[in-house]
Amino acid sequence: MFFFNRVLVTTRLFSTSAAAQFPKLKSHSGAKKRWRSIASGIFKRAKAGHKHLNVNKSAARKNALGQTAYSNASQTSRLKKLLPYGSP
Repeated sequence: MFFFNRVLVTTRLFSTSAAAQFPKLKSHSGAKKRWRSIASGIFKRAKAGHKHLNVNKSAARKNALGQTAYSNASQTSRLKKLLPYGSP
């Protein structure tokens, strides 16, 4: 009986009420897969169209598609809402 009372007391100490904690914000799955946050607060991504069907593309075009793309001001403000905890 003593063991059960002790378990009840410890569970009460560690229980959390819904009013005390704010709900966690969910990160947008698509943005999480495509964008990475960097130290300056903006985001970077890879350009699309660089993986396959490259025989038809010129060398300059393939080189440009291989470069990193960065978010502009309007994208950054929206991405901060979509990824509230940054990106991994």
